[in-house]
Amino acid sequence: MSLPLNSKLLIVDDERSMRELLLMLFKREGYRVSVADCGARAVEMIRSDLFDIIISDVRMPDMNGIEFLSRCRQMSPETMVILMTAFATIDTAREAFKLGADDFVQKPFDVDELKIIVRNALEKKRLRQENELLKRELQQRGSLGNLIGKSARMQAVYEMIKTVAMTTSTVLITGESGTGKELVARAIHEQSPRRSEPFVSVNCGALTETLLESELFGYIKGAFTGAVSNKKGLFEAASGGTIFLDEIGEMSLSMQVKLLRVLQERRVRHIGSADEMPVDVRVITATNRNLSEMIDSGDFREDLYYRISVIPIELPPLRERREDIRDLALHFLKRFSESMGKPGLSISEDTLRYLENYSWPGNVRQLENTIERAVAFETGSVITPERLPERILKYDPVKLNNNFELPEEGIDLEAFLNELEKSYIIAALRRTGGNQTRAAEMLGMPVRSLRHCLDKHGIRQTASLMRSTIGLGERV
Repeated sequence: MSLPLNSKLLIVDDERSMRELLLMLFKREGYRVSVADCGARAVEMIRSDLFDIIISDVRMPDMNGIEFLSRCRQMSPETMVILMTAFATIDTAREAFKLGADDFVQKPFDVDELKIIVRNALEKKRLRQENELLKRELQQRGSLGNLIGKSARMQAVYEMIKTVAMTTSTVLITGESGTGKELVARAIHEQSPRRSEPFVSVNCGALTETLLESELFGYIKGAFTGAVSNKKGLFEAASGGTIFLDEIGEMSLSMQVKLLRVLQERRVRHIGSADEMPVDVRVITATNRNLSEMIDSGDFREDLYYRISVIPIELPPLRERREDIRDLALHFLKRFSESMGKPGLSISEDTLRYLENYSWPGNVRQLENTIERAVAFETGSVITPERLPERILKYDPVKLNNNFELPEEGIDLEAFLNELEKSYIIAALRRTGGNQTRAAEMLGMPVRSLRHCLDKHGIRQTASLMRSTIGLGERV
């Protein structure tokens, strides 16, 4: 078993000869080893650093091993602790395991046996971390299912995934909300040489700046209020694998500086610590925002943009690959009918035609939610159009204003549509008193897409003023 990068070991023993023996032994094995001559000194070291494994003597003049174990568990619960003593008893061993010791060694010990015990503890720690990461992935994983689509646009995406998977370059995935950006990131990881290592997903838009920093880089006990124990960051947790930074466009400028430094130096520093450590991680980012426009407005760093967009992948919206709607709908139908105990449920051709006709502003995620709703409400054996939302049933892609006439000189269609979009957004905000959530519902679009449009048209401040002005009027 090869050791993970940066495996750190702390030796705690009041006997100098024992410390020197273990220091030389484990340095030769490839560990980063520190030593402490007493429990108090070890506690101070744990406060300022993170260790993968601690080997501690039970009998020390200032603090016995059992007391030290208890302190260690409070400060650094992720650290593996192995106790050793020349005066082992069943009661001592039982108490040690009860307090959370990971193993117990009696002196004198066999050197080869101790090396195996330490390696086994390290493997146990790795498996524990992988289990936690798996739980995290299951909680965070979007419910879009697997990448599905036979369209030319999606075939091009598949080819790009195969190509970039074998590289270590950073990847920037762009596309509207609900197009499946995390699925593409996972596909890149699963087809890469790193597939057996962790895939860690982080939604940068869902965390405050302070919380995002502590999640990404980790911290030591006492670094800030609430830091009651040492904690490794997600960059370390993803060591050897891939970290996916979703919604990177929502990251603050100060966090962008810190991320840029990690990408340049390939090193991270725990909050509250002066020490840095190298990280071996493939970085994939994603956003539904226009980063070029954000650079122009000063909201995104140009140097970071060039770091993360070495290989760009753009995901098409569902309305631009309508030939995939049927396959996606049938895929979701199969999944939800099985999970809801309705095997054999089918969908009528009329229903599929309505789905294929709709514009899907929420993309694949909206289609998935629509099928889930239809399956939940269907009492028969076939999903009929009546199970679809009214906005889908009434949608007419070719409906035009009866008074519309094309000017003889023609029009700038793109500018006209932009102005039309802006007008409808402002009208919806007026009607909802500046409430963006309600306005987005009226416009049949996700709130994130509405905010993107506000930025695109430069009316985010107008929307905020509208809300505050209307609110003031209501109070008067």
